[in-house]
Amino acid sequence: MAGYKVLIIDDDKELCMLIRRSILSENIEADYCNTGREGLARLKEEEYQLVILDVMMPGMDGFETMERIREQSSLPILMFTSKDDNASKVRGLRAGADDYLTKPFHMDELIARVLSLIRRYTRFNKPEGTPQQFDFDGLSINLDERCVSTVNGSFELPPKEFDVLWFCAENQGKILTKQQIYEHVWGEEYVYDDSNIMAIISRLRKKIEENPGSPKYIQTIKGIGYRFNKEV
Repeated sequence: MAGYKVLIIDDDKELCMLIRRSILSENIEADYCNTGREGLARLKEEEYQLVILDVMMPGMDGFETMERIREQSSLPILMFTSKDDNASKVRGLRAGADDYLTKPFHMDELIARVLSLIRRYTRFNKPEGTPQQFDFDGLSINLDERCVSTVNGSFELPPKEFDVLWFCAENQGKILTKQQIYEHVWGEEYVYDDSNIMAIISRLRKKIEENPGSPKYIQTIKGIGYRFNKEV
């Protein structure tokens, strides 16, 4: 993946150097810094395709840094957290993270996440005029016709079903909370009633999945929400 560059923001200098070496082995450039403020300054000076951000940092922590990044950029953000609990993950995702890893982690898993996030970002940030269609393994989604094509043929979807599917596909690989899905698709404030979303996901799976009980496309992230499979 030559030509891409990653920014690592973490106060653990040894970990930064280890991650940088691993990323360089994939032919991806990487810079690192150890404070949120330095990271924000780097983002103004250089062009990156991904930010790796640690939540637990002295001074400006990862959440505040992430909010500042989101004020100026839609770059994908991979968040590190040492807290293996849903509250931290959900807070990070709502603040603008695209994915998360809990420390300690395997470097192979980190590299897989990095490659997936860069592919998704470059895939969905194409020049204007690109056909409004997503093509996955066994599934095509056409925005202009608001229809899908599977091994069973082509068919239209009801508006809300299509909007949920498109939003998930548009964010392939990103974990979406139920609140994010609801507020984007319904355009209303989320009131912690998940029945609409769960019913639509269930209907979608019956229509687009070969085996709805073991979904290939829309995956459930227990306790958080859903993710469109990054491997399709």
